[in-house]
Amino acid sequence: MKRIILLLLISSPVFAQQVKPTNYNFEDFVLIVNVEDQEKQYDEMLKATPIDPAKPSMYEEYRAQLALGWLSHGNFERYWYYKNTKPKFNVLQLMYLTYAMEYLLDANKNPAELEKVSAGILKDITDGTISDPIGRTQPVMEINAAVNAQLGNIAIAEKMLAGSSEVKDGMRDMKYFRDARANYLNRYAIVLSAAGKHQVAFDTLSKAFREADSKPVMVNTFRQVYTKVKGSDKGFEKYLKELQQEAYQECYKEVAKLYIASPQTTLDGFFPNQRKDAKPMKLFQAKQPVKDIVMVDLNGKPVQLGNYKGKVLALDFWTTMCTPCVAAFSGFERVVADYKKEAFQLFVVNLFEEQATVQSFVAKKGITLDVLQDQDNKAYDVQGTPTKIVFDPLGNIRFYSSGYAGSTDREYYKLKSMVEITKARYKG
Repeated sequence: MKRIILLLLISSPVFAQQVKPTNYNFEDFVLIVNVEDQEKQYDEMLKATPIDPAKPSMYEEYRAQLALGWLSHGNFERYWYYKNTKPKFNVLQLMYLTYAMEYLLDANKNPAELEKVSAGILKDITDGTISDPIGRTQPVMEINAAVNAQLGNIAIAEKMLAGSSEVKDGMRDMKYFRDARANYLNRYAIVLSAAGKHQVAFDTLSKAFREADSKPVMVNTFRQVYTKVKGSDKGFEKYLKELQQEAYQECYKEVAKLYIASPQTTLDGFFPNQRKDAKPMKLFQAKQPVKDIVMVDLNGKPVQLGNYKGKVLALDFWTTMCTPCVAAFSGFERVVADYKKEAFQLFVVNLFEEQATVQSFVAKKGITLDVLQDQDNKAYDVQGTPTKIVFDPLGNIRFYSSGYAGSTDREYYKLKSMVEITKARYKG
């Protein structure tokens, strides 16, 4: 895991140390929110300093970023325009390419083109043109299998899916990338159903929802499989709700064990050390009551957390480079939607990073959560992200946890359980 984090942290600056034209640099280029504006700046760069034929790799990191940007918008034509210049994608760009393909698959946007894109990326990885030290080969193979199944290429789909399970250093079962296992189970069911194995697909998805290895987009796949098995979708909503309720109740029981019964406004939080017989490691240090803490929003405006007395307050600490942190956000957004008319407030608190970096990231990713910043990490001295702290309406710490739950649904159930338990046991 340390190797993965290191690679993600160093990839951007390392690959940016190529051609740096006068008045332009790659770091600023990446911060530009709209790909149309990035392309405009790239054209200005070319006009000011054309590519030297003797240096074909000139600006290749910019071209790779443009290819990624256009693919993220579902514009295959512009993707191929830049991809065909043969830029070398860095580690972060490969990760975001995978995210873009996952989105296009889930949105069912042009499976034929997506098959070509995923096949091309796999070829580049096989050829060594793209390096994959973070286990992205596996999901790209799954995506390719799913779109081939949609296109009726069943034998290819089954072979590709089977091959994905044989990839060394796969990260499907690690709680690191968003919905890694849920994505696999969804794609597995798509291939199974396309091959006529509807009952196996039904059983697979039933188990996934029952155990919270699921995400909202899987409902569409499940409904289609259910209809194949039952002959219609009658009773589907009831059956799905029962599975989801079972998953939530199980999560609720697990979360309830973490409740801090004695009222504490200050607290040192610890998490277990993975080494046997080693002392727990400090996760954060709450030296002062939450009511005394002031942070700033993305516009630099001070936010006094004491103003949220009377509400269940959740703080989740993150950075843009922390993949598991951002993976949890889709689950958080569902919790916020559930409690938008109730006394609940969630802030995702960015640590260490510049305001411009966070603003750009939030805009590009379409993050709708309320974001605060503690650039110097003074408030809680957080030692690892993601870290979550939940306060009752009087400012007592009632829950804290670290890490990503592994799926959008499980992350949703986990935070919702914390809120519900805090509400139920609060005695104001």
